[in-house]
Amino acid sequence: MRIGGLASGIDTDSMIRDLMNAERIPLNKLQQQRTKMEWQRDAFRDINKQIAELERLIENMRLNSNTINPKKVASSMEGAVTATGSAAAGNGAYKIAVTQLASNAINTGNASKEDIEKFISENDGETVTFYTYGEADAKRGLEAGMQERSFKIEKDDTIDSIIKKIHAADKNVRAFYDEASGQFVMETKRTGDYNTNKEDEFGGAEIGFKSGESSFFTELFSMSNDQEQGGTNAKFTYNDVVELESKDNRYTLNGMTFTFHDVTGIDENNKPINATLTVTNDIDKAVENITDFVNKYNELITTLNGTQQEPIYRDFPPLTEEQMEEMSERQIELWEEKAKSGLLRRESIIPSALTSLRSTWSSTVDNDGAFRLMAQIGITTTEDYMDGGLLKIDENILREKLEEDATSVQNLLFNSSEGSSRGLLNRLEDSLEKTIGQIEQRAGKGSFTNQMYTMGRELEAMEKRIKAFEDRLEQVEDRYWRQFSAMERAISMMNNQSAMLMDFGGNMYQ
Repeated sequence: MRIGGLASGIDTDSMIRDLMNAERIPLNKLQQQRTKMEWQRDAFRDINKQIAELERLIENMRLNSNTINPKKVASSMEGAVTATGSAAAGNGAYKIAVTQLASNAINTGNASKEDIEKFISENDGETVTFYTYGEADAKRGLEAGMQERSFKIEKDDTIDSIIKKIHAADKNVRAFYDEASGQFVMETKRTGDYNTNKEDEFGGAEIGFKSGESSFFTELFSMSNDQEQGGTNAKFTYNDVVELESKDNRYTLNGMTFTFHDVTGIDENNKPINATLTVTNDIDKAVENITDFVNKYNELITTLNGTQQEPIYRDFPPLTEEQMEEMSERQIELWEEKAKSGLLRRESIIPSALTSLRSTWSSTVDNDGAFRLMAQIGITTTEDYMDGGLLKIDENILREKLEEDATSVQNLLFNSSEGSSRGLLNRLEDSLEKTIGQIEQRAGKGSFTNQMYTMGRELEAMEKRIKAFEDRLEQVEDRYWRQFSAMERAISMMNNQSAMLMDFGGNMYQ
């Protein structure tokens, strides 16, 4: 602790504080420059995040063929069969007669809790085996056909722990026990007929038991292979001619994915009844998808353009910590709102990006489709150049062109070729990627070290200057204290000498 002014009566603390405030002015400016640069860096990164969101939307549109040419499928028997169509689905009517649904295999047995506990105690160490059927699964190292599953009964087991062992032995099997009724249920999780040999030792059962080695199932619960139910494929007829089967209640054919909910029934002549599914272009959905893209693009343009139109308030630099302590939260908020205005106004990356993005929409796509310009499908930039290249949609024209030739609209936007035939949204992605790269070179991203981008290097250099200035200020403050302390000592000595002289003079006249 430093205490000054004891001899002189001077408020040394205040004087040194005022002197240091004057000395600190260049440091405050350096810290304000650092804060402003950090704001600029973060503003650039926020723009890159917004660009990345637009890129993800474009990527999803490109990967989903239904974005520009979606199909809608109406069913005359929605309770029995529905369908969705990809862009490859041809418009028209299709007939589907569902004669059988896919089902899972299920088998049941009965035993009391007491019988189960007795069986476990008497069969400690016994290996229980059951058999299931399936298709080849390379990840699990399984081959197609019959697969042996087994587990051991241990003296500490309960019916719950044994059920867990069943689940562990085959993840396609589900089992449970209802204590109230004493009923044990074992079933396949997936539908379909995987054991097609009805003459094998299990009689075509999907979950097979062998007498002797499956006493847990066959003796304790009295389960047999012939009492299994289900394990069937879905069966249906396409356009009265093609008879097909599916292991589950879905099937993809001719660009359409059918979902079966029930059988379509039999008519009075004992013939399957057809459900009619009608495929048409879903123009409403296509317009919605394109509008979503245009809105997202316009959000980005508004952000970029806004950075170039924000006013710069030179009289509102970033606040120092001392200034913040003297202001309310609302005052700080209002101040920083002006201090952050126009952060990127003079950054050339933004105007360059706006020019590049705007030029995309006026370029020509050389392809075999009906459309070569964006304006031909009703999408143009606004007339006001100050908008920065916002897009607008003439929905009537867009609907007309989608109905006329949705494939050509798709090619105009997403043709993956290089050069003059490259689709407009592919070109837009190229431009966005270039802007992202320029911003990362200038402002980096979260995973970058400071040395990997321009602003980071500048911030590090600024940090070193600030640290050096702070060290110098400490030395200056120490010097002031030493000077004032020396002054205090001199004054104290003078006061002492004066007191001694006065004492000496007083003694002479006594």
